[in-house]
Amino acid sequence: LLAALPDVDFERWLPQLEWVAMPLGQVLYPQGRPPSHAYFPTSSLVALLYEMENGATSEIAVVGNEGMVGVALFMGGGATPSRAAVQSAGEGFRLPAQVMTSEFDRSPHVAKLMLRFTQASIASMLGVRREGVTEAARKLQKDGLIHYARGHITVLDRPGLEHRSCECYGVVKREYDRLLPPAVDPAATPANDSGCASGRRSSALP
Repeated sequence: LLAALPDVDFERWLPQLEWVAMPLGQVLYPQGRPPSHAYFPTSSLVALLYEMENGATSEIAVVGNEGMVGVALFMGGGATPSRAAVQSAGEGFRLPAQVMTSEFDRSPHVAKLMLRFTQASIASMLGVRREGVTEAARKLQKDGLIHYARGHITVLDRPGLEHRSCECYGVVKREYDRLLPPAVDPAATPANDSGCASGRRSSALP
């Protein structure tokens, strides 16, 4: 990502970039706390981990020299439900959180580059063969939890489906509730002069 920055942006970053050692096991930021820096690994690997209720950890993603650690700094979420820990020792650069945030707001080139990286990370985490999704849906349908046909899914037993899922579902749901405003009921929204509901959103939202 640093190599992909336009020269004018990189030159502005250079005085603020700090070359740091990243020893095995170092926690770059704890679970539930906002990152103090954005990290750009060069020869190290960083794992994003979620600690479950039974004390076990689940690996969400791994970041190497292709990316950065600290996406929450420019996505506006603040704290994250995961912690970042060095999985393979090495080195890297870090940039203070305030600088990362201001640079994202200041430069359209920086913003586009970071958002593209975020999109690529999400695509990587969701990467799964279509056949695997179909097989999982068939099992849930056999157990009476959903109805699945031609790519359309109808939830028949939401409590049963939530019980079947791991606690990761609850983590994601709480993050959505924390980061996104609740859906507005169109029927309860005052109409404007044109007769249309102001700020109307789909009533089909979960």
